[in-house]
Amino acid sequence: MSDIKRAIATLAAAASVVTMIGTAAVAQDYPTKPITLIVPWPAGGGTDLSMRAIAEAASKHLGQPIVIDNKAGASGTVGPATMAAAAKPDGYTISQIPITVFRLPLMQQVSFNPATDFTYIVHLTGYTFGVTTNVESQFKTWKDVVDFAKANPGKVTYATPGAGTSLHIGMEQIAQQAGIKLTQVPFKGQAESNAAVLGQHTMLQADSTGWRPLVDGGKLRLLMVWTGERSPNFKDVPTLKELGYPMVYDSPFGIAGPKGMDPKIVAKLHDAFKKAIEDPAVIATLAKYDMVPNYKNTEDYKKFVVELTESERKVIKSLGMAKKTN
Repeated sequence: MSDIKRAIATLAAAASVVTMIGTAAVAQDYPTKPITLIVPWPAGGGTDLSMRAIAEAASKHLGQPIVIDNKAGASGTVGPATMAAAAKPDGYTISQIPITVFRLPLMQQVSFNPATDFTYIVHLTGYTFGVTTNVESQFKTWKDVVDFAKANPGKVTYATPGAGTSLHIGMEQIAQQAGIKLTQVPFKGQAESNAAVLGQHTMLQADSTGWRPLVDGGKLRLLMVWTGERSPNFKDVPTLKELGYPMVYDSPFGIAGPKGMDPKIVAKLHDAFKKAIEDPAVIATLAKYDMVPNYKNTEDYKKFVVELTESERKVIKSLGMAKKTN
């Protein structure tokens, strides 16, 4: 090897070492500034309020504020897609990852690949879903809805937080099994779907428990819940299973960052969010919305993503909603 080649090789090796040391130092010092957590739903809904409580608790363990950035749209996928396309993998931009991130790519062309474009950090919790109607509605029970829908195909409208969400897919599965046709009216999030059913712009609302204050306040009537067991907050309301639909829908979710994040930064975020969902104040906030911690560590979350994608693939195909392939 010539002296010039040897010198170049030495410089390259030295640069590599410097880079490794610099990267390690960054991971060691992280975080040194506020972290942005994208919540892909409008402010004020159950998910937004729950994520704010979790973020506040996690920030105490990280030593830096976690700033919520509401990026609603495309059934909860605009926020994660924006992060995947534009955010640096430095741990300063992360996002809630709703189930639609795995479902929508099976239904239509999207700008991201859930298998390769995210660094999965920690799985947090899931939802209690239910179907509500205005308290002045003619529907006193779910059977009333089914009877009316059979006599008036397509006339029953229901609000959801977006096409392709668990609420949309769940309602279509229920309709399929009941032998009825329902008409979805998609919105950007729960604030809008609450307003729709309150104003009787739609006959029903399928959403998570951000409707609870309205049910407790006597403005909405809860017809069913989609959990495995009856909700402790609504003991008189039947589950899907009790109504003859062998399904449980809880739409589990977690936190992820852009692809390529340093494992040491991932570990710090994982630990902070794990401690957050163990915090009594956070558990109490989640309980307000019938949510319970459903923790999975980084490796288990990655495995769960694969399993979830495959189960969603089967459901989407059975409903005839799978995207056309060439």
